[in-house]
Amino acid sequence: MASGGNGTAGHLSGELFKMMAGLNMVHVPYRGEAPALTDLLGGHVQAMFGTMPASIEYVRAGKLRPLAVTSARPSELLPDLPTVGDFLPGFEQSAFFGIGASRNTPSDTIDRLNKEINAGLADPKIKAQLADLGGTPLPGSPADFAKLIADETDKWAKVVKFAGIKPE
Repeated sequence: MASGGNGTAGHLSGELFKMMAGLNMVHVPYRGEAPALTDLLGGHVQAMFGTMPASIEYVRAGKLRPLAVTSARPSELLPDLPTVGDFLPGFEQSAFFGIGASRNTPSDTIDRLNKEINAGLADPKIKAQLADLGGTPLPGSPADFAKLIADETDKWAKVVKFAGIKPE
């Protein structure tokens, strides 16, 4: 199982899959997702939990066969592709990006930033660009984002402990 390196989203996705499915796959860490994907395409490794932006053009060109998406819902880019959760109930892994500010930032500034960011995420052009890369906007409040971070931290801490992953 190739990944872009130890501790990356692809590595942790594979470890979560191993943990939930009760199976073993040998982790082969690379120095980035591109060389891992190159070796997958070349048949040097058998599987990879890759990101949609890095993989989608190979899928479109017929050079890479996707088996499932790791998100909770099917991808808009590949609507006929099942989710891993369809055959491994409870499995979900989605990368997310967010914007943070210093703890001392005034609340009115935070509120304005949140309002403008949510407006941007609602813009059809931005939504279309994100969708073309396999992304889904996740608007919400600062409290929603804090909860997401806390929940994801708890989830992945269990995977890291299970897999015995150590910082390098």
